Amino acid sequence: MGDNGGDGQSALLHGKYELGRVLGHGTFAKVYHGRNLKTGKSVAMKVVGKEKVIKVGMMEQVKREISVMKMVKHPNIVELHEVMASKSKIYFAMELVRGGELFSKIAKGRLREDVARVYFQQLMSAIDFCHSRGVYHRDLKPENLLLDENGNLKVTDFGLSAFSEHLRQDGLLHTTCGTPAYVAPEVIGKKGYDGAKADIWSCGVILYVLLAGFLPFQDDNLVSMYRKIYRGDFKCPPWLTSEARRLITKLLDPNPDTRITISKIMDSSWFKKSIPKSVMTKAEQEFELEDNNCEKSKQKQPETMNAFHIISLSEGFDLSPLFEEKKREEKEELRFGTTRPASSVISKLEEVAKAEKFNVKKSETKVKLQRQECGRKGKLAIAAEIFAVTPSFMVVEVKKDNGDTFEYNQFCSKELRPALKDIFWTSPPENSTPA
Repeated sequence: MGDNGGDGQSALLHGKYELGRVLGHGTFAKVYHGRNLKTGKSVAMKVVGKEKVIKVGMMEQVKREISVMKMVKHPNIVELHEVMASKSKIYFAMELVRGGELFSKIAKGRLREDVARVYFQQLMSAIDFCHSRGVYHRDLKPENLLLDENGNLKVTDFGLSAFSEHLRQDGLLHTTCGTPAYVAPEVIGKKGYDGAKADIWSCGVILYVLLAGFLPFQDDNLVSMYRKIYRGDFKCPPWLTSEARRLITKLLDPNPDTRITISKIMDSSWFKKSIPKSVMTKAEQEFELEDNNCEKSKQKQPETMNAFHIISLSEGFDLSPLFEEKKREEKEELRFGTTRPASSVISKLEEVAKAEKFNVKKSETKVKLQRQECGRKGKLAIAAEIFAVTPSFMVVEVKKDNGDTFEYNQFCSKELRPALKDIFWTSPPENSTPA
């Protein structure tokens, strides 16, 4: 069928990727090693037969989930670079993760509780992030948990669940689907179910396996295994701490309505026991060291700007589209003019920080704010810098320094803009408020 992507031989895909050896066989796809010829970067290329997806009328949902996944960037989620199609196949170019599956670690024996906790914290961070964007995995199982070369957890196939899920509609189970040991009772029951709650159940099974070294619901007889899953009938091995037991019991609650939520999981004593340095993002670690930098720039007067700066700051002359492809709503910065001195801009920012529980580091012309609470991508951090256009007119540039763009935008529109509105400089015509 003139379809490049044959087995074995190296194939060129859309003139852009070179496909190499098979890395693995999934439930419904083959994964090849691919290389982007333009950048030389390696990718994992997942290849799925199209006809099955069309047959079950899933194309629309699949497209929706894919479009969301292309925007999702999170340190614990395998990135989806792009999607291509030929007559009979769909190709997903994904980030290549080189550390193997998490579960090959457990094959050697259960994990120490503190090690399991770090993986579970990373898993929750990924799940929470996607759920906040309306994407559910619905097929969380060991094969979908990979490790990168630094030993960080990466969840894969997020948003592609629509495929695996609907490819098994024609019968209850295919053996290729692996064991239903990770699937929530309400999903097996084939009634409508809530993707978020089903994911949380699977996370419970995963946590159990990390800590115990074996599955909570195991039985050679499928029917009796189902029965155990429906009843939430499992026992914790004696070496689990009471806090771990308590959390697992709340995760593996067969009733989705009373099952624990993500925010409650993150609030549990077991989860909060230690947030390791490695889970602290680089930006958070830098914030801790920020004092020295601020000392250095203490003596500095606000930097003056040249004509090019000024032109590039005005919306009408916004040259940034030439350099970036950011959508307006995804902007990670806010600029405004003010006739107030730098010191009063800084004290305004300090007021906001205090009210919103942010820590502050500052110099004469720069302020860094960092939220005390952890958000979806570490602690939200904001950097503001003040430039003098003339001695009495300042431009303030506010940027996201760390954390989730969505949280940053919420904070800007709900807290920051309203708090700063009385120092914004507006020129006489109403519609030219600096963006």
